[in-house]
Amino acid sequence: MRLRSWKARRSWKTRSKRTLIAAALTTTIVAGTAGWAVGNEQQPLTGPPPGTQAWRADHTWGVRLPDPATASPARVAAFFDSLSEAQQHSLATRHPSVVGNLDGAPTALRFEANSLSLKAERARERARLSDPSLTLQDHERARSLVTRYEQLLAPDRQILAFDPRGRGQVAAVYGDLTGAKHVSVVVPGSDIDLSTFDRSTDEYGTPAGMARSLHAAAGNDTAVVAWVGYTTPVGLGPDAATGRLAQAGAPRLARFVQGLTASGTPRPAVFCHSYGSVVCGLAAPQLTASDLVVLGSPGMRADSVADLHTSARVWAAKDDSDWIGDVPNVELFGLGHGEDPADPAFGARRVPAERAEGHTGYFAPGTDSLKAFASIAEPTAHGTPDNGTALAAPAADARPIGERP
Repeated sequence: MRLRSWKARRSWKTRSKRTLIAAALTTTIVAGTAGWAVGNEQQPLTGPPPGTQAWRADHTWGVRLPDPATASPARVAAFFDSLSEAQQHSLATRHPSVVGNLDGAPTALRFEANSLSLKAERARERARLSDPSLTLQDHERARSLVTRYEQLLAPDRQILAFDPRGRGQVAAVYGDLTGAKHVSVVVPGSDIDLSTFDRSTDEYGTPAGMARSLHAAAGNDTAVVAWVGYTTPVGLGPDAATGRLAQAGAPRLARFVQGLTASGTPRPAVFCHSYGSVVCGLAAPQLTASDLVVLGSPGMRADSVADLHTSARVWAAKDDSDWIGDVPNVELFGLGHGEDPADPAFGARRVPAERAEGHTGYFAPGTDSLKAFASIAEPTAHGTPDNGTALAAPAADARPIGERP
């Protein structure tokens, strides 16, 4: 009887603690945004790429083209391997928006297809600029998009994915993806889309800035992809506090990475910033990655590394000045994203971030975190950083640092 009473009191205390944490989480988010309205609810972009209907109806060669919605990246890669170079270019010309976003298609062909798609969208927006039936606001948006598309069409750009729908999505490559010995993918957090993925302000808080910095630090044997392939939260409202958008984005990330390996690249290291780490946590079981690195993470919707069900090495970085540390690590009633991956109890390998500043300073040149990231991205060239603690394995893991699972 006394034991049952003790268990009941302990259960009540646990429930009360969780309720208080959930309340604290809600208060933190609301206080930090002056109310839920600051974070506008976003509708995730899902399904196959634009132009899929025309692709499915194309029986020019008397064969059925692989369905972008159901064919695996490996199946897509095998299909393109069976085509002649002329046939591949023919498909890219007829269906640029599909080929440019088709995971498993040859890298160079995707670059070509996305260039065609960007030129078509630029022409469409130029026509809107002179359309007298549109409003001044419509004209201003068209002008902004023309500028954006011209930037993406610059000769030094390598666009691996492009979708103009909604807020727009894009994946850009830094380095030689087809010849790289090592590959990394950067997954961003909130407020990132086609217009902001390479903004000049807060450079190292953008996927393009992170990717460029990592590529410069790791060296030319490493190619880095800045991936904006999911609908990110806007602000710190309900979308940032729940997993709804991450659940929609996780299959897209998994398929994208599977497409890289199916087209011949090495298994990549995937770097996940802020809300992007929620996406990575949900994608982890299907993510063909060598390493999974989270930074400034609110949680991965998992209680431990084991709960991620991944063969990748898992790393975590969080600097003391990052405001993400003020967000309670809890997942309750749909709010929050669970345990802190930087907590030793989670079981991730530690990446130091003593020299990083704030929530978006992890990839800044000269930081210990960037140096450690480079050694993860290209371990054969960089090894373990000089301080000897940058790539620390969990206490329970006695394997050498460079040993992969």
